[in-house]
Amino acid sequence: MSIENMPLPAADELSVIGNRVFKDIAVGDTASMERTLTAEDVQLFAMLTGQTEGPPLAASGHGIAEAHAAVPGMLGGALIGALLGQRLPGPGVTHVSQTLQFLAPVRVGDTLTVSVTVVNRNVAQHRLTLACRCVNADGAIAISGEADVIAPTGHVEVPRNALPDLRDSDAGLQRLLAHARSLGAVRTAVVHPCDALSLSAALDARADGLIVPRLVAPRARLEAVAAEAGLTLAGVEIDDVPHSHAAAARAAELAAQGEVEALMKGSLHTDELMSAVVRAEAGLRTKRRVSHCFLMQTPAYPRPFILTDAAVNIAPTLDDKADIVRNAIDLAHTIGVARPHVAILAAVETINPRMVATLDAAALCKMADRGQITGAVLDGPLAFDNAVSAAAARIKGIVSPVAGQADILVVPDLESGNMLAKQLEYLGGAISAGIVLGARVPIVLTSRADLRASRLASCAVAVLLAHRYRMVPP
Repeated sequence: MSIENMPLPAADELSVIGNRVFKDIAVGDTASMERTLTAEDVQLFAMLTGQTEGPPLAASGHGIAEAHAAVPGMLGGALIGALLGQRLPGPGVTHVSQTLQFLAPVRVGDTLTVSVTVVNRNVAQHRLTLACRCVNADGAIAISGEADVIAPTGHVEVPRNALPDLRDSDAGLQRLLAHARSLGAVRTAVVHPCDALSLSAALDARADGLIVPRLVAPRARLEAVAAEAGLTLAGVEIDDVPHSHAAAARAAELAAQGEVEALMKGSLHTDELMSAVVRAEAGLRTKRRVSHCFLMQTPAYPRPFILTDAAVNIAPTLDDKADIVRNAIDLAHTIGVARPHVAILAAVETINPRMVATLDAAALCKMADRGQITGAVLDGPLAFDNAVSAAAARIKGIVSPVAGQADILVVPDLESGNMLAKQLEYLGGAISAGIVLGARVPIVLTSRADLRASRLASCAVAVLLAHRYRMVPP
């Protein structure tokens, strides 16, 4: 049985921010977001205001070392304003007045939960009074106050400027999963899930309404793993094959025949699965080179970003990098970023003939100028600090539309990309979703060490891509 072609929804809810109109807002309605404050936040705030120390610092009596880590109190006030302007009521709101009390110091590294709650409605003037709070990780109220706003009376939508936030306490991962569920579960060949982690990941994604799994593996081994882990295989289709090589080949065959719309890696090695996918006789290759993308979010960066390629292409050539960039741009478009900013990374920002990464970066940017790479703004070479920090770029005198606001980071090779991804995850607190593009179907490529949230997010991204491919085949 093949998959029927189904149209995508007319509007992608991940690509816009919508508001709530006055008549739909009731007393008690609330919205919240979570933000871990960074040194860059303080630098950017200082660039705009000239303020480096807030009222809490002046009253705190702390020493010099802590003073350098203090965050201006009004930065928390700005986060309250962002919540009012983006969530409740959202775009179209008019801020009339704001009161704030700074009750406790806020420092770099603190995780603030910012919330607003409707406490009063003025029907005649369409005005709302909202209680506002910033609470630190210890549960102490750092900032408290009230906002008086005029709520919009008509629906307003504005383009979303960044990838969907996977860590937002109010929406985040749940919004991504909910959107993927709304498109319908995708039939997915799960390749050799012969350990408890990979099998439970497939069953979790099924329970979450993301995929309809078809397990391709030795049946006896699957049943043994399920019994030992306390999992049930009831209602799950199984293709019984003798070993992992056969599982990879059979899964590729199912995808080529249209029996499944996505592949998901189980407990076999990545190269074993990808070798089966890229074989010419498998029928899954496209005009593009296959490449891997991490969709990542770290508390140290204000929005999610794509990191590529950290898992498939070991030492990509210039032609390979062009396809790596194109695949990442397609992923950004699928998730809702109309014109992503692409930073081509190297160790330095200048062209050095002895550093191939700088030459490739310059060539890729010129390819974009000539229309060979479209749909994004490219710049490079850029060192990592300049790609993600507007303050660092400003200090170094770098004028760039990408510096400090990159949506896509393109690394020179797999080694640098893999190390960067793992550093961000283990030292930077990042979570990620991993996906392979460039084949006729998306491929969920997860690690045995991935968290459950990362596995579900990867499946959700595969669902979005699979539905896109129905309308625009790769």
